[in-house]
Amino acid sequence: MIILTGGAGFIGSCLLWKLNREGLSDIIVVDEPLIPEKRPNLEGKKFKDFIDKDAFLSLVSADKLGKKVDAIFHLGACSSTTLTNWKHFVINNLEYSKKLAEYSITKNIRFIYASSGATYGDGLQGFSDKDENTLKLKPLNLYGKSKHLFDIWVIENRLADKIVGLKYFNIFGPNEYHKGDMRSVIAKSFDEIVRTKKMRLFRSHKKEYRDGESKRDFMYVKDAVNATYFFFENRDKGGIYNIGTGVARTWNDLAKAISSALNMEPKIEYFDMPENLRDKYQYFTQADISKLRRAGYNKDISNLENGVKEYVGFLKEKSYL
Repeated sequence: MIILTGGAGFIGSCLLWKLNREGLSDIIVVDEPLIPEKRPNLEGKKFKDFIDKDAFLSLVSADKLGKKVDAIFHLGACSSTTLTNWKHFVINNLEYSKKLAEYSITKNIRFIYASSGATYGDGLQGFSDKDENTLKLKPLNLYGKSKHLFDIWVIENRLADKIVGLKYFNIFGPNEYHKGDMRSVIAKSFDEIVRTKKMRLFRSHKKEYRDGESKRDFMYVKDAVNATYFFFENRDKGGIYNIGTGVARTWNDLAKAISSALNMEPKIEYFDMPENLRDKYQYFTQADISKLRRAGYNKDISNLENGVKEYVGFLKEKSYL
């Protein structure tokens, strides 16, 4: 049996799609009570049961899961980069993760959890996922801090060789529609681009970057779940790994890729970033994926243009993985 927390969410439901494609359906999906916007993420997918995340933690604490668990994919978390309630992050992201990790180690269950590229903060420490570099990082928001503190807990308790942490960078793709402001810019802007024939991007507030020229490591969700599944198949691999393309691209590149996928001329309008985001904004991210490659992951990773082109097809049809 496989446990998939956050299984009705974005990356979680796409991973469920991947597991089904690999012939796996003995899966327990764990998540918050389903809101209408999340229900389509699970439609057509095969799993044994759905359990509320708090009820699931109670079962774990009481050691009453019943059936032998082969693996826990822990992708459930509060992913808001603007929420300011630190207690909420501690309970839902940090303490919840600790309890599942401890349970997994005690029961010899494969444990794979989601960290985040947000842990790298302003990038001044670089983007190496080596443990010695992870210890130096300073995230810019509370979400990144909660993920970072769990990474630190894993390293300081010498658990990195026993479990796997995945630092997802800027993941985009189908099944993210429920995420509101936390959706990718592609999803948030698509309808407006189709209607107005132009894309709106934040104006740069750092002199080092021209408007639209800050860079992110944008990764298509299918590639992210392929990399995640690799660690399910290869149980001898442990540690914390970056999950990205390894190639930073500009927001202007993203706008051009969307325009190309829609057979439009790229037109971009820049507007001021809200002041509350300016000191928390990552102007550059680029996953160092050399550790991932050394671990044996050798699949090709979609470039920005190919990932965006396929995703635009989903957005046109309002369809899901």
